[in-house]
Amino acid sequence: MAQVREHWGSRLGLILAMAGNAVGLGNFLRFPTQAADNGGGAFMIPYMIAMLIIAIPLMWTEWAIGRYGGAKGHGTTPAIFQLLWKNPISKYIGALGLFVPFIVLCYYIYIESWTLGYSVFSLLGLLPHPDPNLSQGQFLKPFQEFLENYTRPSVTAYVFFLLTVAFNAYILYRGIKGGIEKFAKVAMPTLFILAFALMVRVILIETPNGTAVQGLDFLWHPDFSQLSNPKVWLAAAGQVFFTLSLGFGAIITYASYIKKDDDIVASGLASASLNELAEVILGGSIAIPAAVAFFGVMNATAVAHSGAFNLAFVSLPAIFSNLTGGNFLGFIWFFLLFFAGATSSVAISMPIIAFLEDEFGLSRKTAVTVTVIFTFLVAQIPIFMPKALDEMDFWAGTFFVVLFAFLEVIVFFWFFGGKRAWEEINRGALFKVPRVYYYILKYVTPVSLLIILSAWTISSLPSKLLQSDPQVWFARFVMVLILALQLFMVYLADRKRRRLEE
Repeated sequence: MAQVREHWGSRLGLILAMAGNAVGLGNFLRFPTQAADNGGGAFMIPYMIAMLIIAIPLMWTEWAIGRYGGAKGHGTTPAIFQLLWKNPISKYIGALGLFVPFIVLCYYIYIESWTLGYSVFSLLGLLPHPDPNLSQGQFLKPFQEFLENYTRPSVTAYVFFLLTVAFNAYILYRGIKGGIEKFAKVAMPTLFILAFALMVRVILIETPNGTAVQGLDFLWHPDFSQLSNPKVWLAAAGQVFFTLSLGFGAIITYASYIKKDDDIVASGLASASLNELAEVILGGSIAIPAAVAFFGVMNATAVAHSGAFNLAFVSLPAIFSNLTGGNFLGFIWFFLLFFAGATSSVAISMPIIAFLEDEFGLSRKTAVTVTVIFTFLVAQIPIFMPKALDEMDFWAGTFFVVLFAFLEVIVFFWFFGGKRAWEEINRGALFKVPRVYYYILKYVTPVSLLIILSAWTISSLPSKLLQSDPQVWFARFVMVLILALQLFMVYLADRKRRRLEE
């Protein structure tokens, strides 16, 4: 017998937890670099279009799928897909809803641990303090070397990784209401307060090289010529996809703990709005504007191109080292990133935990223990094999995320039925979704996802498949092994269910 399923304690707790799932490292790191690299303010045009025709419809779909499954005692896609589509293959398609979040968790939690380590280093003044009169390259070099030495990995990095795993496990052990919801009620307001305080301080920066206000202009100045570049539209679609954590299975699992007639339309929009506030307003007003203020508009372009990791762990610590109270500002920056990472890692842990609870009847503590142990073991691969991390991120964090989201829409709106799916989304809603979204969900969203998937397949898949590095092949072997194990577990769960029915 499966355990009695929990429910969220309050609507506020649900919204904050869902927002916490979406608000992650990408809001403060990936978004500003994507915007700066893809036309600045012009990037927001395809970004908002993609939000309206891909992200918001997919979000309502995942909330509805989760609530529907939760009412029938299931919180993960193998069982829920079988409820939606009476076909033997449906449960195996649903296994992607276990594979994607687990693989992403195994490297995401390690990156998350960097932010915890750096927050402590900043507070204690242990980060480099080079002479600000050096050239930009020489000034940033000590921070680059510090990051490389820290993530090689070092003993210190590994200790913070263990602390991060333990922190996540503690929250998960305490359950939905007593752990995740309580954490979200503390973490999300704290994150927004810290981000707002840092944003205000950054906007006030003025140096001989420039000001943060010029940085905002650099980030948001629209280069409309970029709108004719398909790469910009693809980047915008990818960003909105990842910003709401769609296709990871976590929203579906979280939504399965909603009561069967609770509103999902307004609650979904509220959590998405909090995420957009964190990303567009706060995320867009810290990293790039600070870089422009210190390095000038021309050099800030190189900072933006250097990537999210260099922006977070090299450029910003260097900038803060030049400010009064810089150690404390660095602590605020990295601690808010840690909270952003933790709310997301807890969320993507839940599909596996819920699967073990719902389908195998394990207790919460046993399910969490099993998940934490396997996460810890698999995480050793990205920790000690940096090329494996990139490979895992491409397949689980990019390709299969979009594929799984596409399959979600097809199963829900085509196999379950458009009319039934539409009624499920709107059941118990404080206000109904505009009718136009019925057609967007049934036709526009899946076609858009198929275009994104095809574009990535054509542009990225050939070069990825031709890689022959031993680390890459080992990562592929482990991922195939994990997927095979999860498919076998889905098979066993189905056999167990059939025996109980007989």
